[in-house]
Amino acid sequence: MIKLYDFLPCPFGQKVRIVLAEKSLEFELIPVDITQGEHRKPEFVRLNPYARVPVLVDEDTTVYDSTIIDEYLDDEYPEPPVLPAVGSSALRARARLFEDFADNSFTPQVGQLMVEMHKAEAERDANRVARLRQSVDRVLDYLNHELQGQQYLATEFSVADIGFAPRLLVLRALEIDPGINRSNVDAWLKRMLERPSIQSLEGITIEPGAGV
Repeated sequence: MIKLYDFLPCPFGQKVRIVLAEKSLEFELIPVDITQGEHRKPEFVRLNPYARVPVLVDEDTTVYDSTIIDEYLDDEYPEPPVLPAVGSSALRARARLFEDFADNSFTPQVGQLMVEMHKAEAERDANRVARLRQSVDRVLDYLNHELQGQQYLATEFSVADIGFAPRLLVLRALEIDPGINRSNVDAWLKRMLERPSIQSLEGITIEPGAGV
């Protein structure tokens, strides 16, 4: 059976769990509590020398990094696909680019905002909060433009959308409504929320330390 070493609030682990759910794959969840330093234990570092979750073990194959894990799952268990079909080079590149953009220009910024908003109001850095909100708003505006005329970022539901889903789901708790004045984002988010893989996602939180 597939084993997934994960910390439930981690948005990158959530990406992998969405793919596992989309493909109806059974797996054993092995919790790794990063707040207790379990990701630094030698037995875990042997699985991932970067000491980060998630890590997937499938029989004799060990894969880390959520992007690589999701591509492995799509290669090994191709139905239903979470990448555009082989031969659709432009769409496959588009899906990968959006996932990379989510990982580097959206997920970390929302995570930093979560940490700031978790503080008592008197302890927050108001300027930092404002900058982070502006950064998130810019990404949402960009997505709204890129979604014009299509249901998903790479035509069909894919890793492009999955990359954004975990942190999109916490925005309202951070007093950001992603759909206001962004009709394409609003419709896109509603479509994703109809998917069982998104509905069943565990670990959505605004606690600090979740952005592994």
